[in-house]
Amino acid sequence: MADYYQRLGVEKTADADAIKKAYRKLAMKYHPDRNSSVDAEENFKRVTEAYEVLRDPEQRQLYDRFGEAGVKRGAGGGPGGGFGGFDFADAFEVFMREFGGMGFGDIFGGRSSRQGPRRGADLKLRLKVSLEEAARGVERSVKIKLLDSCSRCGGSGSEPGTAPERCSTCHGAGEVRQVQRSMLGQFVSVRPCPDCGGVGERILNPCSECSGGGRVRVERTVKLDVPAGVSSEDYLKLSGRGNAGPNDGVRGDVLVLVEVEDDSRFQRIGDDLVYNLAVTMSQAALGAEVDVPTIIDGTAALKIPQGIQSGQALRLRGRGMPRLRDSGRGDQVVRVLVWTPTALSREERDLLEKLREVESPPPEPNTEEPGFWERVKRAFTA
Repeated sequence: MADYYQRLGVEKTADADAIKKAYRKLAMKYHPDRNSSVDAEENFKRVTEAYEVLRDPEQRQLYDRFGEAGVKRGAGGGPGGGFGGFDFADAFEVFMREFGGMGFGDIFGGRSSRQGPRRGADLKLRLKVSLEEAARGVERSVKIKLLDSCSRCGGSGSEPGTAPERCSTCHGAGEVRQVQRSMLGQFVSVRPCPDCGGVGERILNPCSECSGGGRVRVERTVKLDVPAGVSSEDYLKLSGRGNAGPNDGVRGDVLVLVEVEDDSRFQRIGDDLVYNLAVTMSQAALGAEVDVPTIIDGTAALKIPQGIQSGQALRLRGRGMPRLRDSGRGDQVVRVLVWTPTALSREERDLLEKLREVESPPPEPNTEEPGFWERVKRAFTA
């Protein structure tokens, strides 16, 4: 698995300034205009990919929790629309955005940084479901607030019947260049045009609905199909349902982080469920058949063998959680707990007194007797 912190040479506790400083140093070292080695381009891409994740607090949190897979599953809105397809062109775009080129030539033959259509931002939300809903699957309707294309101007930002004019500051390029001199020599700083915001055009008659932004904030109701077997580590993705992109760009996605709530009856371990079953002393000694509640099948018959000890685990195969990415279900492991009564009737006391006179003594304590979790482990691997 990729370690983005190691790529930048920073600790996991590094703040944003330290991360940016480390990236700048490495980007300058590996930039192909300055480094002619065969692996410079790949190294430049790798450190930029790491920086693009760690600079964003939400992406960094996903990476810290789930690793590279979590970032690829939940990423969107940056260069490449997600880090699964991050290439050198994306890396160069990040470098230009952060440092304005630092005097390097445009290695893509004069590509302008003018801001044309851009992908809309992803929307992220959390959805809580019960363990039973996670087992059965459920459909939920949720309200989200997003940026939609303005219906009055069609997203142009100009009043209907009017058109924007070419920016006189950048002459439509969307960027301005400034020569700076230092002890190290002459540098060319490239940055978005301050007058047009990098668009290359200026709106003279802003739309009265969106005030020239081309987008308006609206509330929408979306339906979410939560699949059976989902867990708290899973994202649901609604492609193309997020914010409309600036300058008529494509929409972002809606990313839903599922949180499965704890259940008072069952403990989930992967696709398996653990259930605590209390039995009487006579049931444990003589054996019995009892009905055990399951997550979605009502009850299931369970045979308790005679002489079972408190803490031993029995298995109900195929009565656990559905497997999200596979057919079938996990198992339900039943932890047997022998219940000792605290208040006895006279008849119960008399019977126990008679039992005490004839019962066999318990075996000597065995220090190697497995504990409960070891028994559960054995039940899972049986």
